[in-house]
Amino acid sequence: MAFRDAEFFRRWLTAAAGSFDAEADRLTELDSAIGDADHGSNMRRGMLAVAAALEKEPPGTPGAVLLLSGRTLVSTVGGASGPLYGTLLRRAGKALGDAERVDDAAVAEALTAGVDAVSQLAGAVAGDKTMLDALRPAVEALPDYAAAREAAARGAEATVALRARKGRASYLGERSVGHMDPGAASSTLLFHALARAAADE
Repeated sequence: MAFRDAEFFRRWLTAAAGSFDAEADRLTELDSAIGDADHGSNMRRGMLAVAAALEKEPPGTPGAVLLLSGRTLVSTVGGASGPLYGTLLRRAGKALGDAERVDDAAVAEALTAGVDAVSQLAGAVAGDKTMLDALRPAVEALPDYAAAREAAARGAEATVALRARKGRASYLGERSVGHMDPGAASSTLLFHALARAAADE
């Protein structure tokens, strides 16, 4: 089983920032149908701030990379997305502790802990048409990063047929059906970047 250092996590989140930058308009379009039409712009701003923070003073451990990234998202992303993504990364970072290198089983456990924390904070579970519809199946497929990427994508696609039970989209009732959840779509970008980082090693 491979071991991952701080550089791996920096590459993952820097790649994710590039994906959010490229996909911001698509995410905002998805959000315009059932939300505030700001998810793409908010996440682009937050993830580019993460990439800048990681480049300015690169943390020395995987846990520190995730903690810094989570704090940066909380401070730069408006709405619910900042606290939710920030919680995901910070909780995962805490789970990894001070280890300089972590194996893939530890990465899986840490990200599962992060998703559990998101579920608790949001009061949501898979099936509610939220980011958890992509996050939960993704972490359940770890430590196979390619499988996690595909599971996240399938989970996001499955939200199209769901009626939203949490978040702003839930106010639309049946009108939320037929649209992909923007949070699930953006969560997929995170796991696509993770799989790419793993494949590059």
